[in-house]
Amino acid sequence: MSKTMNLALIVVLLAPAVLTGQSNEQQGWWFSERFQGTSNAAGVVLKENSTLGYAFNSHIQAYGGLPVYFTRESADYTASGKPSFINGIGNAFTGFLISASNDLLKYSSDVVVTAPTGDRARGFSTGHVTADWTNTFSHAFSGFTPYGSVGLANTISDTAFFVRPFTTQGVVLHFEGGALFRIANHLNAGASVYDVHAAGSQEIVSKIVEVPASQTSPSTTSGKNSTVTKAVGLNGNVNKAIFETTHQTVTTADVADDHGFSTWLSLRPNSTTDFQIGYSHSVAYQLNSLFFGVGFRSGH
Repeated sequence: MSKTMNLALIVVLLAPAVLTGQSNEQQGWWFSERFQGTSNAAGVVLKENSTLGYAFNSHIQAYGGLPVYFTRESADYTASGKPSFINGIGNAFTGFLISASNDLLKYSSDVVVTAPTGDRARGFSTGHVTADWTNTFSHAFSGFTPYGSVGLANTISDTAFFVRPFTTQGVVLHFEGGALFRIANHLNAGASVYDVHAAGSQEIVSKIVEVPASQTSPSTTSGKNSTVTKAVGLNGNVNKAIFETTHQTVTTADVADDHGFSTWLSLRPNSTTDFQIGYSHSVAYQLNSLFFGVGFRSGH
């Protein structure tokens, strides 16, 4: 991954010069706060994300922040039948975003690196540094903006739409394609399909199944209360959505593969505030998720 990420940084630094011949000097600090959540059969995961960034100009900016999670597992997957509540900080992150556009194409490239500051026992970190490089392309027609993105990472990250009930460690390629539709002033609809393709060994850590306080050392036994479960993949009849019952699993790539679609409505009453509500379906995990988001931004 290190050679790949080095190449990613070179592309990120060169892309603005290639796609644009000039830059609009709009330097300054900005701050954003976003609260989002996802509810499905596995449980409820809420996330508050605080981000501070600096725009070097209209094409290049850097940022960093820290998420806080609030989760509740489904009663269907608890031993007692009573859902438990889990909360704590996630992985601190820093990122570098470049964007450029011309009459035909708008392009952005985003590199995000996280540090393992989250509580691993509560599922908010795998205990490893992660990196995600995502490239997005779009073109705006009158009231209609199709887009596509492709990314390379060593984790399956949360998305701008929904918060995943698990986090992972392992190489993945992720793709998304969709479109935004303008319904009225300040109101938009969107729809997209996504695909996550994993490679090699994958570690899956559940955000909704906590390690019992009495267990402090790794174990290789199966079940809800094990610290680490080793699974051989779907051909061994492993539950695809193993994060619903097991806190931490080391398994093969096919268990982490996922694909599905999302649709949503977005309301942006002004340039600093937005509201979002939508639905996402994971075909691989057979999860129907409702999600929402509220965001505020100030500065440049």
